[in-house]
Amino acid sequence: MSRMKESLEDLFLQISNVYSNDRNIIDTWWQRIQTAYAEKHRHYHNLNHIKSVIDELYSCKDDINDWEATCLAAFFHDIVYEPLRKDNEERSADVADIYLSNLNMPEKQRNSTRQFIIATKKHEPLKTADINYFTDADLSVLGWPLPLYENYVRQIREEYKWYPDLIYKPGRRKVLEHFLKMDRIFKTDYFYSKYEVRAKENILSELARYK
Repeated sequence: MSRMKESLEDLFLQISNVYSNDRNIIDTWWQRIQTAYAEKHRHYHNLNHIKSVIDELYSCKDDINDWEATCLAAFFHDIVYEPLRKDNEERSADVADIYLSNLNMPEKQRNSTRQFIIATKKHEPLKTADINYFTDADLSVLGWPLPLYENYVRQIREEYKWYPDLIYKPGRRKVLEHFLKMDRIFKTDYFYSKYEVRAKENILSELARYK
């Protein structure tokens, strides 16, 4: 599988330079991204997750039409992450739009990037292929080998540690059952063939502990 060869910072600079050469703006925002994803309550939704998403996207890069918008969505899609709130995606999209406006990214691409980020709220199939690749990459952890999936489960539980099991387990079960009720978890044929079977096995394995 192809993976990114540059660092996250270098990739952010490279893509941002498509629209602006203002290093002051770009460097300031990179620091903001690093600070956001290093918040103490983040155990899964950190820069490791961003790298994983982008690595997955690199593996199907030839099928993605707007690489810049897709990657920038990856950088910003969890920049606002407060587990107690239900509008993290919208707020993350707002933050992204401020940065992209500062870069003078064309409005059409800015709107596309916003749609990418909002789509991670429900992960449902959409007509835009790039968004489906993006949300599939975001969910790829569901289909990772069981030890890696179990680590993800522990990290998510840690992010919601202030919820007692009495509240957390029914909520987590509802999320997992939502994925199982979908016709298919992964919208694109690429990610479906790569992760669908394992994802369902992992989810069923986790669900068994919440009975």
